Amino acid sequence: MALNRLFANLSITPTLISRRAIHTTSVSYAGKPNIVKPKPGFGKAYRRIVHFPESYTVKPLDVTNLAGRDPETGRMIAKGIGGGIKHKYHWIDWLRDGPTEGPPQDEKVIQIIEDGCRTSHIALVAVGDKLKYILATENMKPGDILKTSRNLPRIPVRANEGDAYVLGALPTGTQVHCIEKDPGKGGLYVHAAGTFGTILRRQDDRVVVQMPSKRQFSFSQHCMAVVGRLSNVDHGSTPIGSAQRNRWLGNRPRSGLWKRKDGRHGRKIHPPKPVKEIASPTKFPLPTVSMTMHP
Repeated sequence: MALNRLFANLSITPTLISRRAIHTTSVSYAGKPNIVKPKPGFGKAYRRIVHFPESYTVKPLDVTNLAGRDPETGRMIAKGIGGGIKHKYHWIDWLRDGPTEGPPQDEKVIQIIEDGCRTSHIALVAVGDKLKYILATENMKPGDILKTSRNLPRIPVRANEGDAYVLGALPTGTQVHCIEKDPGKGGLYVHAAGTFGTILRRQDDRVVVQMPSKRQFSFSQHCMAVVGRLSNVDHGSTPIGSAQRNRWLGNRPRSGLWKRKDGRHGRKIHPPKPVKEIASPTKFPLPTVSMTMHP
């Protein structure tokens, strides 16, 4: 009956079709749609989606955790991501903008808090009648007064930790972070906890900075940078401690991919070899030789 219905739908007589054609036709009818599975990387994150409002706010933003899945197709893309404690996202104002001439702008630190969506701590800063979040430095504390200026003086300034100046205004050997790629575009480089870049030398209107990876980048002298080392210095050297805390951090274990004892890429446990007896060689007695005087 099933073959008769198939022949009726195909409008082909049974005498002109083979089993191979029937199998090919049934597979083509039941085939899955051609869905291209995206690959991780290329600047796309599969850990969370942050719902940004139209204007900047210091209110914690809502987050949708993706657990390593593509937001459009729902397919698993990044296998190492999953679960984790749900955190609110604090919007960082990456642009430290100040006056181009005259005295620098003063900013007061209100509070230092931890952010679950990034490794370094953040600081709530008051600028005039506005509030914003910035990355906190190693020794920053509430009540500190920060200075921000885009002025390029003839003599390098003596900046304190947390101050923001252009690279051309800072002396050689200064530790900096949140370095701009282009003037006025906001800090782009050196955001991780405990990291910093070091100003090495000047080349005409360029400033060479050694990054945390020991590579040397040449920036324009008008690019802004924040002085000091980022907070939460012990982040990289602190052990996770337990598998459960690793799940809290949003890391999914590689279950089934690698086993230490009997897995495909693990070491194999072979049975022990038989006992080898270590002993001195046995002395065989020589036969007795009897001698006579008769020929």
